[in-house]
Amino acid sequence: MAAVTVLLYAVGVILAAVAFIVSIALHELGHLVPAKLFKVRVRQYMVGFGRTVFSWRRGETEYGLKAIPLGGYVAMVGMYPPHRGEAPRVDSTGLLQQAAAQTRSAEDLLAQPGDEERAFYRLPVYRRIIIMLGGPFMNFVIAVVCIAVLITGFGVQAPTTQVSSVNECVVQVRAGDADGPGPAQEGCGEADPEAPAHAAGLEPGDRIVSINGQDVDSWTQLTSIIREQGDREVPLEYERDGQRVSTTITPLLTERPQQDANGEPIVRNGQYVLEQVGFIGVSPRFDMVPQPVTEVPGAVGDALSSVAGVLWRLPVNVWNAAVSTVTDAPRDPEGPMSVVGVGRISGEVATTDRLDLREKAATLVGLIGSVNLALFAFNLLPLLPLDGGHIAGALWERIRRTLAKLTRRTDPGPFDPLKLLPLTYVVVGAFMVMTLVLVLADIVEPIRMF
Repeated sequence: MAAVTVLLYAVGVILAAVAFIVSIALHELGHLVPAKLFKVRVRQYMVGFGRTVFSWRRGETEYGLKAIPLGGYVAMVGMYPPHRGEAPRVDSTGLLQQAAAQTRSAEDLLAQPGDEERAFYRLPVYRRIIIMLGGPFMNFVIAVVCIAVLITGFGVQAPTTQVSSVNECVVQVRAGDADGPGPAQEGCGEADPEAPAHAAGLEPGDRIVSINGQDVDSWTQLTSIIREQGDREVPLEYERDGQRVSTTITPLLTERPQQDANGEPIVRNGQYVLEQVGFIGVSPRFDMVPQPVTEVPGAVGDALSSVAGVLWRLPVNVWNAAVSTVTDAPRDPEGPMSVVGVGRISGEVATTDRLDLREKAATLVGLIGSVNLALFAFNLLPLLPLDGGHIAGALWERIRRTLAKLTRRTDPGPFDPLKLLPLTYVVVGAFMVMTLVLVLADIVEPIRMF
């Protein structure tokens, strides 16, 4: 059994790793395709960093896989424009000046005749933006596809018309209960009336199919009808063990919390907003219920909002992860994680007996979608060397050139990323530190599914 568990865990980790590498490859493909369409010479298309594991050449481009598959790159000619004025020497005493000069010199050595007209920096600004947006766009497409498959194929956890539990009585709800135990209180008092569902003989496992002469196929529809029928005897039909049973039920007119469009109780100032409605005293069973494709945009928007919140609080979240690693403070389950954490989650899902195969597949699809949505948002941060930094630089170039034209000043020339090399080093250093912290946190104090 232990060997099987280890094998399943390894399969989960490998699936997560493959999905991550494929996501990187498609991200870089998003850069490669428009670059080729716009006739930019692409020297390399590589997945990963470090030593090259294998590669092949097709036409003018080398394609390959490197040893550390934690990113990738598309090497285009002319990412850095020629230095305007007197160029700094490679042997300059300034470390940053020397690094910039060496970078520009290394690119010059790789230049070929005709590259001047095929350089990235010579493209119109909108074409450069299209190329740099191509990578994040591919991650976004992957995320949308995963979310669509998850919602319309596997479904989402939603209440059904099958009864999960039946209350023996109806406990009064007070407006202040929102700060306490909530509307689903336990224990029956002498003054608490018998729940209508209990009186009608409903049992856990029954599926309500009709009430008041109306067929019902959703919990929202069922509760809406019940809430309108307070103190009225209405016909009720339910299925038990494959047999259809008819009876009558009288929803009790009582004060219950008002509900919003999602069926959640409305709370104001820490108190439930109550209203007189019908109530029968049952709880629904939750199942994976496929949703219409119209629900996909809303789900994508909610997921993006969640990712944006995590990125906005990224420094604080990373700090909290570091604290949880060296203290007894709990790890925030909604916080960021590294690829190690994603692999551990995938392995945990593969080995758990709390999910069936379909639910495991759905969880993996959701995990892939979440990772790609995070890659989409992260790469759009307006910081070099991220794609968002190059996009911001291209837009700044357009603004500068437009202002120069309007004021009849000298054209300031193309945006030069090497002038922001100090900031780039700071950003890269910060990302490396955050990655290290999250990796350690995912090893010492990992986020767990169960």
